[in-house]
Amino acid sequence: MKEHIIGRTREIERLQRYMASDHSEFIAIYGRRRIGKTFLVRELFESEFAFRITAKENATTREQLMNFAEVMQRMTGTACHVSDWSQAFRMLANYIEQDITTCPKIIFFDELPWFDTRGTKFVSALEHFWNDWASYRHDIKLIVCGSATTWMLNKVLNARGGLHNRVTHSMLLEPFTLRETELYFRSRGFNYDRNEILECYMAMGGVAHYLSLFEIDKSVAQNIDMLCFTRGGELVTEFNRMLMSLFRKAEKHIAVITALQTRGMGLTREDIIEQANQVNNGNLTTLLRELEECDFIRSYVPFGKAKKDKLYQLIDPFILFHFRFMHRRSNLGGNYWLKMQSKQDYKSWCGYAFEVVCLNHIEQLVHALGIDGSINTPCSWSYRPSPLTISNSDDEDLKHRAQIDLLIDRSDQTINICEMKFSHNEYVITADNNEIMARRLRIFSRVTKTHKSLQPVYITPHGLANNAYARRMPRTITANDLFT
Repeated sequence: MKEHIIGRTREIERLQRYMASDHSEFIAIYGRRRIGKTFLVRELFESEFAFRITAKENATTREQLMNFAEVMQRMTGTACHVSDWSQAFRMLANYIEQDITTCPKIIFFDELPWFDTRGTKFVSALEHFWNDWASYRHDIKLIVCGSATTWMLNKVLNARGGLHNRVTHSMLLEPFTLRETELYFRSRGFNYDRNEILECYMAMGGVAHYLSLFEIDKSVAQNIDMLCFTRGGELVTEFNRMLMSLFRKAEKHIAVITALQTRGMGLTREDIIEQANQVNNGNLTTLLRELEECDFIRSYVPFGKAKKDKLYQLIDPFILFHFRFMHRRSNLGGNYWLKMQSKQDYKSWCGYAFEVVCLNHIEQLVHALGIDGSINTPCSWSYRPSPLTISNSDDEDLKHRAQIDLLIDRSDQTINICEMKFSHNEYVITADNNEIMARRLRIFSRVTKTHKSLQPVYITPHGLANNAYARRMPRTITANDLFT
């Protein structure tokens, strides 16, 4: 493994295994914009490509074909002219056939969707290239990348034409984890501690390109100010650019995201249809799947509910940060973010943003709880008493609302009830906190009628301050656990 590739251990192992296989491979790598797809492939195979080309954004068919011809000329040393994509792929096949080496022939098409310009026959030519030539050999390793998720899913991964079931491997490149973010900053000489990295992740998430924009002589807060709240900052208009590059007809995706950001626990499909003015059909199903594939949202069934009650929850830190602080903000400059850190709105955001970080690190939470081997279902639960219950019930607990933002339903007859609390220091469980948690457990037990054991867990960056209530907690998870 190359030392300068941060994280991506599983992806690297998979790619190296595919390169070593004794048959041709068609590998599709996809994921959100600026997540590091191109960097991963180039760093792994830069000196091993038999052919590599990157499409031009917003170029015509003629310009794309000229681009192909120029690349082919550099490879062969001979000037060439390409009139259409069928000819281009025949030329590529002829060029590869002249290579008598025994090593795998790695062919890399980067930003594949951009090649598919209006009126072109690029996809059919690619289909013929793979089906009629490459797949019959044993040494072709065709790697395609693309950020335009709609196109990649519809034209390659879920294609119904000639590429149907032809992709031998698909790979979704996900954002960095907290640990990978820490390794990235260390590799670039930053001295941020884990508190600062957590703050960075709460606003930026684990998008490699966003992290690459940080300047080493600035604090996390100063970098966020520079990138998001300064005129000309590189991330000021990132929200719209990102969505428009990922999805064709992105307006619908933006409408759904805008609706989802209004409710932390998520919305049902029916809620989305109503609030985002969507039509209940297969297009909405595709849209939600695309957002989930890009790690913008997650879907889950609340505890005790049926599949029809599935919720869709926005879990992308940067998008949530955009709506909370950047959306509709016109007066840029003046150290806005630095000044915000003394405001109540900042403290409120920290609480929710930390919860989102936890949701993005369920694997680490499960490991910290020591329950890797069991089947674990992370979800939420809420209870709202009816007016009749409030008026007539003899059970005072059931007259109160209750909400659990994260519970982990385990196959060993235990449910972890997770209380996520952000604090810059050790979190102090007060008598009120303790009573709220105890009442929540009682309500959950009575309403759900579960026979499983309920185990409360506090998740807080610096652990709990030592007092009588903290000593009763069977388990506490800290930020260090999330960095595992």
